[in-house]
Amino acid sequence: MNLKDLYIDYFVKLGHVQIPSSPVVPENDNTVLFNTAGMQPLIPYLMGEPHPYGKRLVDYQKCIRTNDLDEVGDSYHHTFFEMLGNWSLGDYFKKESIEWSFNFLTKVLNIKKERLAVTIFKGNEIAPKDTETKQIWMNLGIKEEHIFETVEDNWWPNLELPGLCGPDTEIFYFRSNDTIPEYFDPKDERWVEIWNNVFMQYNHDENGTIKELPKKNVDTGMGVERTTAILEGKLDNYESSLWKPIIEIIENISNKKYEENKKSMRIIADHIRTSVFISADPAGIKPSNIGQGYILRRLIRRAIRHAKKLEIDINSNWDELIALKILDMYSKYYKELIDNKNVVLEVLKNEKIKFNKTLEKGLKEFNKVKNNDIDGTTAFHLFDTYGFPIELTVELANELGHTVDIDGFNKKFKEHQELSRTASSGQFKGGLGGQGEIETKYHTATHLLNAALKQIVSKEIHQKGSNITSERLRFDFNCDHKLTDEEKEKVESLVNKWINEDLLVVKEEMKKSDAINSGAECMFIEKYPDIVSVYSIGNVSKELCGGPHVKSTKELGKFKIIKEESSSSGVRRIKAILEN
Repeated sequence: MNLKDLYIDYFVKLGHVQIPSSPVVPENDNTVLFNTAGMQPLIPYLMGEPHPYGKRLVDYQKCIRTNDLDEVGDSYHHTFFEMLGNWSLGDYFKKESIEWSFNFLTKVLNIKKERLAVTIFKGNEIAPKDTETKQIWMNLGIKEEHIFETVEDNWWPNLELPGLCGPDTEIFYFRSNDTIPEYFDPKDERWVEIWNNVFMQYNHDENGTIKELPKKNVDTGMGVERTTAILEGKLDNYESSLWKPIIEIIENISNKKYEENKKSMRIIADHIRTSVFISADPAGIKPSNIGQGYILRRLIRRAIRHAKKLEIDINSNWDELIALKILDMYSKYYKELIDNKNVVLEVLKNEKIKFNKTLEKGLKEFNKVKNNDIDGTTAFHLFDTYGFPIELTVELANELGHTVDIDGFNKKFKEHQELSRTASSGQFKGGLGGQGEIETKYHTATHLLNAALKQIVSKEIHQKGSNITSERLRFDFNCDHKLTDEEKEKVESLVNKWINEDLLVVKEEMKKSDAINSGAECMFIEKYPDIVSVYSIGNVSKELCGGPHVKSTKELGKFKIIKEESSSSGVRRIKAILEN
C-alpha cells in the first residue's frame, strides 16, 4: 500500500470521509491560475458553509505551483505535486489533530520519534504563545529541545491579513545519517518539514485585534513527494519510486545516465508530468500566450529544450513515451487521465511540432548575440518570431553569464507584460479572499448565463471554466462559432429578464446520482462527493455547485456582456459585468 492509500485508510478509520481531488484549474477563484494547496478548494467550508460530507474530511489533492519554476532541476523542487490533507470543520481540534499526526508518522509509517522535531507559535502582541500545542507535543514524547518557537513562520495566513487565522505547528524530520542534534534548529537543512497542522481559532478584526472563534477549524497538509523520498531514504526526490520509472524512460530515450545529466532529466520529468495533468484537466487548457495556457506552453517548450540538450531526437515520440508512463502511474487515482489520454498526447505532440519548427532557427539567432547582454528588442524578436518565452531567453543568457533587458521586452510587448512574472507567480497566499458580496453575485450570474446560452445558442453548450473578480465575470463554454451580435443581444436580454423576474435561488442537498438524474448540470463531475449541493434558480437553471449564491436574482442588478472572444480551439469566452 502506498503513502496515499495508507493516509486515506488511516483517517477514514478515524471518522473522516474521503473527498475527491479537485481539478488543478480552480473554479471561480481569481487569486490563482492553479490549485496550489490542498485546502484551497475547501475555502467556502472553512468560512462556515456546511460541507455535504460532514465535519471530518480527508483527501489527496493535485497541486501546481509555478513561482519556483526556475528552481526545478534541483533535488526537491516540483511544479506539480500531491498534498495529503485532513480537516476538521468545527469538530476536533489541537489534541486530536496532533496526536493523530504523530501516530500516523510513528505507528503507521514507523518513523522513530527521535527523528522528529516541531515548531510552534511563540506569541506576540497580537496573539498569545501556543502553550497548549507545546504541551501536547511534550506529552507525546517530543523533548523540549526539539520544540522551536517562532512568530512569523507559525501563524496562518500571516499576521497582517484580517479574517480567519491562527497558529500552526510544523513537523520536521531529520533526513541525515549524522548524529541527531540535541537542539532542533529549523534552519539546519538536515531537518526537513513534512507536515503542517493549522489551527484556525481566531478572527482578526480590521482594527487589528483578534477574537476567539466559537467554531474552530483544523487544516493539515503533507507533501507526497517529499515524504515518499524520506520513507525510502532518498536525499534526492527524483531517486524515489515516484520518479524513478519516469527517469528510467528518459535514460533509455537519451541513452544517457541520470547521474551525469541530473538537471535536464529532472526538468523533463517534472515539466512533462505537470503538462500531463494540466492537459488532462476538464477545463480544457491548451498551450497559448495567456494564463494557464502560457504556463503549459512554457513547460512543454522548456522540456523540449532540455531534451535537445540530452541529444534526444526531438522529432521522435520521446514526449509520448514519457507521458504514457506518467498516465500509467497515476490513472488509478485520477480518472480524468484515462478519459483525456488522447487529449494529453495530442497537446504534447502539437506543441512539440510547433516549437520544433522554430527552435533551431531561434537558437541560431540567439547564438549571434550570446556574447552580449540581450536588449529588449532582441528578446522580443526571439519571442515574436521564434516563439521563445522570455524565461527561456533569460535562462539561456544566465547560463552564459549575461543579462536580459526584461523591462525593454515588456515595453515592446505591452499586452503580454504580465506574463513573464505575474502568470508564473500566481500563488495562493493563504487568505480566504474572493468570496465577497460582489463575487457572490457574479457567481450566481454565471448560472444564468450558462442557462441562457443553452436556450439561445445550443443546448449542447456546457461550461468549460470560469473566473470571477470583483469587477467582472469570465465564462468559457464550448461553441463552434463566434457568437453573432443577435445571439449576444438575446443572451443578455434573457439573463436580464430572469433577473427582473426576481427568481428564488434554492439550495438542496442530495445524492450525486439523484442530482444527475434530476437533470442538474455539473462541471467536473468527478470532483463532487456522493452528497452534493444543488442550486436551482426558478425553473431556468439547476446545477451542482459549491456556492456561494444570492438568495434571489433581483439582487444582481443589470447584466451586460462586454466582450466575446475565442479562448482556445472550440472554446469561446464571454466577459460580462453587473451594473446597479
